[in-house]
Amino acid sequence: MDLHLDPKKSALVVIDLQKGIVGRECAPHATTEVVSNAAALARAIRAQSGFVVLVRVSSIDGKDMLRPLTDPDTPAFSGARQAGWDEIAPELGPEPGDLVLTKHQWSAFHGTELDLQLRRRGIETIVLCGIATGFGVDTTAREAYQHGYQQIFAEDAMTGLAKEEHDYVCRFIFPRIGRIRPTSAIIEALGAPQAVSV
Repeated sequence: MDLHLDPKKSALVVIDLQKGIVGRECAPHATTEVVSNAAALARAIRAQSGFVVLVRVSSIDGKDMLRPLTDPDTPAFSGARQAGWDEIAPELGPEPGDLVLTKHQWSAFHGTELDLQLRRRGIETIVLCGIATGFGVDTTAREAYQHGYQQIFAEDAMTGLAKEEHDYVCRFIFPRIGRIRPTSAIIEALGAPQAVSV
């Protein structure tokens, strides 16, 4: 199916591409590739006057984070992070006109103004990317679906903590709630091929 996007009704939502996360080992795509592709998408959207939302997860002291009872060996938030941990990867900006949104759970919708900011701008379609595919990206995607947004998933601008996690979500979840495309196809659909250059 051909992909056509109206940049004025589209928003790029980038999940957790921040200094403390992009240094992690991920699969199947290296975080450097994910950041590069997300930055190319951001340039393309901005060049067409679209809206860019840079989402980060943060906490003052860890006390506002959820603490579910889980099985052993499940990593949990362990308190204060290194200075700069929650800063957006510099390749992404932010640029003037971007929204930097702080979340405290996996979803970028829960407890934030994301839906309000998108609706007031007439956004109908979300281009979604980031880390990790099976956590922040997937949870945000499911809530976007329930809010009625159309979605495009930039498969090579997201990655998982494990290849199996990424592959499962891209194979079984995302095809039911949106369309999956490579970064290059999304940029072409925006009519901004010049935005790919660095």
